[in-house]
Amino acid sequence: MSTMHRIPIVLIFCASLFLRLLPGLVRAAIVTLDSIEIYKKHEMFGSKPTVFFRCKGENWTILPDVKKKHVLYIFKGEESWQPLTELKHKKCKRCGIYEKDTIKPDDTFDEWELCPDDFTSPHGKYSHYTKKEFKATFLCPECVHHRDASHHSSGSQKGGKRSMHWAFMLLIGASVLILLVVGAVITYKCWKQKKRQNEQARFLKLFEEDDDIDDELGIGPLSHVI
Repeated sequence: MSTMHRIPIVLIFCASLFLRLLPGLVRAAIVTLDSIEIYKKHEMFGSKPTVFFRCKGENWTILPDVKKKHVLYIFKGEESWQPLTELKHKKCKRCGIYEKDTIKPDDTFDEWELCPDDFTSPHGKYSHYTKKEFKATFLCPECVHHRDASHHSSGSQKGGKRSMHWAFMLLIGASVLILLVVGAVITYKCWKQKKRQNEQARFLKLFEEDDDIDDELGIGPLSHVI
C-alpha cells in the first residue's frame, strides 16, 4: 500500500480516537412518557379532552389514551407516539403539557424547562408536578449514562478541560505530522525525478557534443568506409 493510500486510514483512526475521548457530547438522548395523571379538564364543550405534549419549535405529540381525570395512565415507552423528544448534552428545552381547544387558543397545563440534569434517579426517571393540573413521570436512561460517562472521563471540570485540551493537541499534532511526512515524500519524489531528468539531459548533451567533435575531425561513420 502506498503512502498516499495510508493517509486517509490514519486520518480516520485519529478522528475516531478523538471522538472516543469525548463521549456523550454528540448523541441525543430520547425522552419517553412513563406515566401521567391529569386533575382537571380545560375544554368546556368536549366530553373527552385532547391532551398533547410539545417542546418549543417541535411538533405535537398527542397522548391518545389520556381522557379522564384522576386516572393514572402508565406507559411502556414503546407506544406508536413515543418518544416525546430528544435532549442533547446539557441542552434544555422549553416544553409543556397542553389541551386542545376547539374555540379559543389551546389551554396549558404547564410549561417548564426540560433538562438532561433533571433525570437524577439511577433509572433516569424525572417527575413533574403542577398543583391542581397534572403529575407526570418521564424517562431518559441515556441522560444518566451520558452524565456518568462525562463524570468518569473528566473526573472534574478542570480535569475534563485538560483532557479535551490534550485531545485537541493530539489530533492537531497527528495531522501536522502526517502533512509533514506527505510533504517530505512528495518533495523527495519531485527532487529525484528532476535529478533523473537533468542526468538524462546531460547525457544527451555529451552525446551530441561527441558527434560534433567527430564531424569536425572527420572521423564520423563515413570516414571509416574504404
